Amino acid sequence: MFYAILVLVVIGIAIAWYASTVRRKKLAAWAAARGLRFDPHSDGSFDDAYPEFGCLRIGRGRRASNVSTGERDGQSIVAFDYRYVTGSGKSQQVHTFSGVILGSDLPLKPLHIRSETFFDKVGEFLGLDDIDFESAEFSRSFHVKSPDKRWAFDVLHQRTIEFLLAQPRFSIQFGSGRILVWRRRRFSPQTFDDAIRVGAGILDRMPKYIARQGGGR
Repeated sequence: MFYAILVLVVIGIAIAWYASTVRRKKLAAWAAARGLRFDPHSDGSFDDAYPEFGCLRIGRGRRASNVSTGERDGQSIVAFDYRYVTGSGKSQQVHTFSGVILGSDLPLKPLHIRSETFFDKVGEFLGLDDIDFESAEFSRSFHVKSPDKRWAFDVLHQRTIEFLLAQPRFSIQFGSGRILVWRRRRFSPQTFDDAIRVGAGILDRMPKYIARQGGGR
């Protein structure tokens, strides 16, 4: 029994190593095709560079890897895999996800956009409501939070709402001069492209008055 368990552990490690190697090669090829620099190494200080993004500061053992950086159409891009650990002992869990951070010279304010969940609907029943919009479909599909409601309404005008409804769903957070687009699982190369398109699409549709305040791209 001991040797059988040992063999299964070794097989599991080998499978994980092989999957990691294949993923690294695919992401390196994806980055090269888009003119981005690729670094497969683990980075334990990644969260310190982006302190405003809460998803990068959960748990312990936080590390980014497979980080692609560069510019496309004059816009800075950081695409990455991320992992962190919660719990301990038998309840310990390793969590992984991917994201893209797009730079912007616009004067961005805090704003969170993500898919609506069952628990959000329960929260609404208890009076813990998010920001609702004229589009009933958008309000049903997305949970939006911001300390400045006017800012949220300015950013999420009708054209941006229609754009987001037509795109794959991501969690989106505005930081200081940048926007994070992520999802609670690892991206495929195609999903990285989708995330970049969503983030860039939001920034490209920002109201003109905001672009004038920031100098505009």
